[in-house]
Amino acid sequence: MPNAFASLVLFSWPLVTLVLLRVLPRGRALVACILVAYLFLPPPPAGIDLPILPPLTKETIPNLSLAFLCVAMWRRDLSFWPESRFVQALICVFILSPFATVMTNTEPVYYGQVGLPGLQVKEALALMSQQAMLIVPFLLARGVLTSAGDQRDVVWALFIGGLVYSIPMLIEVRLSPQLNIWIYGFFQHNFDQMIRFGGFRPIVFLYHGIWVAFFCMTAVLAAVALLRHEAGPRKLLLAGAAVYLFGVLFLAKTLGALIYGVALAPVVLLFGRKAQLLAAVLMAGLAIGYPLLKGADLVPKEQLLSAAAMVDEERANSLRFRFDQETILMERAYEKPLFGWGIWGRNHILDENTGQILTVTDGRWIIRIGMFGWLGFLAEFLLLATPIFVLWRRSLQGDGASLSPYAITLTLMLGVNMVDLIPNATITPLTWLFAGAVLGYAERYHPSRTSRPVVLQTVL
Repeated sequence: MPNAFASLVLFSWPLVTLVLLRVLPRGRALVACILVAYLFLPPPPAGIDLPILPPLTKETIPNLSLAFLCVAMWRRDLSFWPESRFVQALICVFILSPFATVMTNTEPVYYGQVGLPGLQVKEALALMSQQAMLIVPFLLARGVLTSAGDQRDVVWALFIGGLVYSIPMLIEVRLSPQLNIWIYGFFQHNFDQMIRFGGFRPIVFLYHGIWVAFFCMTAVLAAVALLRHEAGPRKLLLAGAAVYLFGVLFLAKTLGALIYGVALAPVVLLFGRKAQLLAAVLMAGLAIGYPLLKGADLVPKEQLLSAAAMVDEERANSLRFRFDQETILMERAYEKPLFGWGIWGRNHILDENTGQILTVTDGRWIIRIGMFGWLGFLAEFLLLATPIFVLWRRSLQGDGASLSPYAITLTLMLGVNMVDLIPNATITPLTWLFAGAVLGYAERYHPSRTSRPVVLQTVL
């Protein structure tokens, strides 16, 4: 169980948020509040589970703090509501669709002698509140992180955050994942899953080692982007930092994140801006289209399994298990395809005698379809993908030279994050931050206009 210090840190965060918002410029304050909270606050089960309202955790407390404080401090001169009516509609569907899910799941579900309760209006209120809290970083980033300088600040923050976080990561690689136990009094996951390739992969204060490795991968891409686009004597230091972070990513022992880093680092370093943006578009399209490919049996499972077996037989068995679970869960989801099954495990298959859940949901896409149906899935995934599509469409009107290279890097990070939502559920406040920042920049990007280069103030 979490100790008293975990609760103290968690519930003191609104005060930290207030201080950051007062001492830093708006854009940097917003990024710092989201990034630091994500990386260092204690993960669930630390928090309070309230009736009717969503649990107060490391995600909801920072988001609530930012929502109230930013509206109170900035409401007079900032607009947080997107310009696009399509995006506005997606936000409304994203927040309100759980009401339809609850209203179509009021009946109990029975598995032999085991029954799950029907859903009630109080669950609808809690779910809609949770959905509204989740997209706070998206709305705030869309209103605040709108300039090329803001995009650069986000990339610098990810780079610096990666360097800082590499220290506890390396400690856990050497000593085993212990920091959350030492500081907050509990371990947040299954320790066996942190043992990999004869050693340990770090988890630090996140939900799983996969989340830590994925963040490290974004820091690698940030370092490579800065190496390419920054000028002056820093280049040598940035090159060394990029190599160092790539080494830390390798030591994180997570194959998926390592593949992303190996594949995308050359893209960031060598490809043109439009080519990078096209890569992000393709990744977002793959994430949205994967359920259709899966349903039509067009996913090349055997080829993927063979490739995984060439790396490690255990990884191939894990991938085969995921494919099998996806098939079972999709068959379950087809019984309520539009609005889904809701919460309390109703989207799972249960043992008829013990009530034990027999299925495993790894990918975010199958979680969303199973719980909230195709409506909930499309609302979330299109909300994440639309900023990429908007920026790509506007870039087609010019030669791409006026595009911020850092905004392009963020679109790549967002695109690969969406791809990772196929095998994993790595949607985080940073995911929403990327989407909001890209949308805010895209709404104000005018390729037909030319302007003199602006010398941006550095962050160091």
